[in-house]
Amino acid sequence: MSKTVLLIIDVQNAMFNGEEGSVYNGEKVLNNILKVLNKAREKDVPVIFVQHTDKEGEYKEGEKTWQLNEKLSPKEGEVVVQKGTWDAFYKTKLEEELKKLKAEKLVICGMQTEFCLDTTIRNAYSRGYEHNVVIEDAHTTFDSKVLKADKIIEHHSNIWGGRFAKLIKADKVNF
Repeated sequence: MSKTVLLIIDVQNAMFNGEEGSVYNGEKVLNNILKVLNKAREKDVPVIFVQHTDKEGEYKEGEKTWQLNEKLSPKEGEVVVQKGTWDAFYKTKLEEELKKLKAEKLVICGMQTEFCLDTTIRNAYSRGYEHNVVIEDAHTTFDSKVLKADKIIEHHSNIWGGRFAKLIKADKVNF
């Protein structure tokens, strides 16, 4: 059995009440993330939270909008990795933490679909994590100038599924 790690990306207050407003289906997606988080904790699956951190603005360390959503409440032993780009691996301790855990498979959810999730999912695959799962009803984003959020989500899920990851709904996740 391969060692699985739950990776929760950028579920921060700015996604719900930041400069851009709230992400598409924010509360529903958050509830699905919490379902998966609770399942992981019940099975003692390691959890890593990724937190976008900038030098200024709403993602500046210490700002209320920078903080992880209070419903997540990382527990003792759960790792929080801060990142400054869309890629959770770039100039962070994520790879080091995954190696410590002997991770072979990542279960990925969070925010924003076309930025931090997409970049991290593709990089994870390129780094040899080839059996990943994306929780298809536990990632979201904002509307863009070109596409509505639901179409961005649909497009990226279509690209990831069967190529970079397997898609599973939150209710179907078993660790």
